[in-house]
Amino acid sequence: MHLMTNPVKDYPWGSRTDIAALTGRPVPAPGPEAEMWLGAHPAGPSLLSGDGRSLAEAIAADPLGQLGEETLTRFGARLPYLMKLIAVARPLSLQVHPSAGEAADGHARGVYGDPWAKPELVCALTPFTALAGFRPPEQAAMLVDRLGVPALAETAELLRRGAVLDALRVLLEGDRATERIAWAASSVHHPDYALVARLARQHPGDPACLAPLLLRRHELAPGQALFLGAGVLHCYLRGFGVEIMGGSDNVMRAGLTAKPLDVPELLRVTDPAAVPLPVQERDGLYAVPSPEFRLRRLTGAGEHRLAGGTPRILLCTEGAADAGPLRLTAGESAFVPAAGGAATVTTSGTVFCAEPGTAGPL
Repeated sequence: MHLMTNPVKDYPWGSRTDIAALTGRPVPAPGPEAEMWLGAHPAGPSLLSGDGRSLAEAIAADPLGQLGEETLTRFGARLPYLMKLIAVARPLSLQVHPSAGEAADGHARGVYGDPWAKPELVCALTPFTALAGFRPPEQAAMLVDRLGVPALAETAELLRRGAVLDALRVLLEGDRATERIAWAASSVHHPDYALVARLARQHPGDPACLAPLLLRRHELAPGQALFLGAGVLHCYLRGFGVEIMGGSDNVMRAGLTAKPLDVPELLRVTDPAAVPLPVQERDGLYAVPSPEFRLRRLTGAGEHRLAGGTPRILLCTEGAADAGPLRLTAGESAFVPAAGGAATVTTSGTVFCAEPGTAGPL
């Protein structure tokens, strides 16, 4: 069992307070801190204290000992999940993730960096707001029509016909009348229109600012979670949470960012019928329809026994916990290798436990 040092990504939408405060560093941070990665992904592997290696290097040197036979057989010599702290101070890009087949095909074509899918679950630590999945098309058409912007007439008509992807394509590739859209949205007193106006000011000329009118809004209270499978168009708006996903960084973007866009590929992999799934915690477990991962929340004062034979990452978000020989306080994390055998975690706060979806019960 090893304490971990985890890289922090400074994407411009990140918070200067959330991750710094949790990890006990000065607040505000010098710049935005968007994500802290806990895992073995090559774009940001965690370092193992006392080992001198990254978690990726440790797995490469001893796949069976670090991952266990079941994980190694199912997923190969890689950690199948990536855990994160995500701190959203400004809206993320409008994005979607490919399925396993699309990722493998796109990787072979040089479109995606990883040949694996990226299903994901976000669990709120503070109130968390997301746009995810399409509204009923007739409702979206009504909201678009209400703006009274002639450049949006074709988009609204396609929505009324139920041609959601065609409407999205016309919106993203059509006339970028964002100044007129921002003015029209600011005259309507409703949270979705206020968000449209704000996005239009932040991203001048970007028609993706209309996404709040096409997508469903989800408000998560602390402890609530949302699962997004392949093809779910989404955009996180604000909040702080724990995120777990397939061990992939495949993202296709269509706007609200300075990063590269690929609208045709996003339209190809977006599934208008795909919806996010609210996930209820049951006995500390957030169960999802994904073999790559599952998330447990160990909370309160008590002992929690972890079976051996599977790779786990522990992240303390509140209070403290004793895990084998290690003591974790808020913001600290540890990797539990498969070969380490059974372990007991004694909590006086909250610890999130990431593990493969194929892991046995505690």
